[in-house]
Amino acid sequence: MKVENRSFERVEDLKNLGKTLTYQNSIQKEMKSRWKSGNICYHSTQNLLSSIKIKIYRIIILPIVLYGCETWSLTLREGRRLKVLRIGC
Repeated sequence: MKVENRSFERVEDLKNLGKTLTYQNSIQKEMKSRWKSGNICYHSTQNLLSSIKIKIYRIIILPIVLYGCETWSLTLREGRRLKVLRIGC
C-alpha cells in the first residue's frame, strides 16, 4: 500500500501496546500469546514461589502441627509419620 510516496507492507499480525492484532480481527493469536506469556511468568517465578512455600511451611504450618509434641508419647507408626513430616520441609 502506498500513501504519499511511502509504501507499507501488509503483515499477518502486529503486536501493538501488548496486544496482538490480526488482519482478520481474530483473537486466537492474542489468546495464545497471553497463555504463553503467563506460562513464561509462572515458570520464571517457580523457584521464588517454591522458597516462599517452604518458608511458610517452616514458619507457620510446622509449629501448628508440632505444638506440644514434647509431651507426646508416640508409637512407632506415629514417629514415622512425624519423620515424614520433617523430611517434607
